[in-house]
Amino acid sequence: MSVIDEHAAHDPPAGLRPFVSGYVGYRLAGAAPARHRGLPSPELTFIVTLDDPLTIDQHPDPGQPADCYDTLLGGLHTAPAVVSHQGRWSGVQLGLSPLGARTLLGLPAAALANTDAEATDVIGAFAAQLRELVAGQPTWAGRFAVLDELLARRAAEADADRRAGIRPEVGYAWRRLRQTRGGVGVSALAAETGLSARRLGALFRAEFGLAPKEAGRVIRFSHARRRIGQAVSDPGATGQVAQRPAVTFARLAAECGFYDQAHLAREFRALAGCPPSQWLAEEFRFIQAAPADLGE
Repeated sequence: MSVIDEHAAHDPPAGLRPFVSGYVGYRLAGAAPARHRGLPSPELTFIVTLDDPLTIDQHPDPGQPADCYDTLLGGLHTAPAVVSHQGRWSGVQLGLSPLGARTLLGLPAAALANTDAEATDVIGAFAAQLRELVAGQPTWAGRFAVLDELLARRAAEADADRRAGIRPEVGYAWRRLRQTRGGVGVSALAAETGLSARRLGALFRAEFGLAPKEAGRVIRFSHARRRIGQAVSDPGATGQVAQRPAVTFARLAAECGFYDQAHLAREFRALAGCPPSQWLAEEFRFIQAAPADLGE
C-alpha cells in the first residue's frame, strides 16, 4: 500500500480572526506507527478528526489518563502532550485565541488550562455537528469552508453571557505579551495597566490559566520553535542545522530573546520534554510537511 501524506492550511475570513488564527488539515495513511509531541502554544487547540479518533498517550497533566477523542479541545499548557497513531491519522487542527474562548466556547480559557477534553463535553452538539459536516466534505477547500461558515455563525449568535468581556487590563497584557513575543516583564505589564503585579497576575491566571510569566515563556518558546522549524524547512539552511547545530541554535536563541543557547536548551527541555536537537530529529517530517505554525 502506498503512503498517503496530505497537508493543507487555510486562513479564516477577517471576521473570524479575532477568534481563530488558522486551520491545518492533515491526512496520513499507510505509514509506520509513530508518536508526535503536542507542544505548548499561545493558542487553544481544537482538533476535528476525519476518520479514526485521536489517541493521546500522555497529557500535559500527567494525572490525566490516556484517552481517544473524536473532537478535542486543549487549553494552554506548559508541558507537552504525546499523540500516537498506528500509521493512519487525519483531521483538522484549529488554533483558537484565548481572547475569543468566551465567545466560541462559552467559557474562559482558564477552564481548559493544562487539560484535554472531548469537545462535545465542552460545547455540546455543535462539536459533533461540526465533525459530521467537515468529514462529509471530499476536499480540504470544502472542509475549510464548512469551518468558516459554522464558526462565523456561532460567533455571531453568541449571547451576552458568552460574550462577557475580558477585563481591559487583562486583554491588554495578553496582547502586549504576544506583540513582544514574551519580551515584556510582569512589572512592566503591571505599570502599563495600572494594576499591582499581584492583582494583574491573579486576574490574568483566572482568565487564561497561566500566570503572565508562564504565558511569556510559552509565547517565547513557541516563536523559537517556529523559527527553528523555518530554518530546517529552508533548503539553504538545512545543511547548517544538520552540520553546525551549535552555531544555528546560538543565533536563533539570540534572535528569540533567550540569554544564550543554554537558556534555549533549558526551556526546550522544560516545555517540550527534550532538547531542540532531539525535537528536530523526531519531528523533521512533520515540520517539513507543515511548516506554517498556528498562531504566529
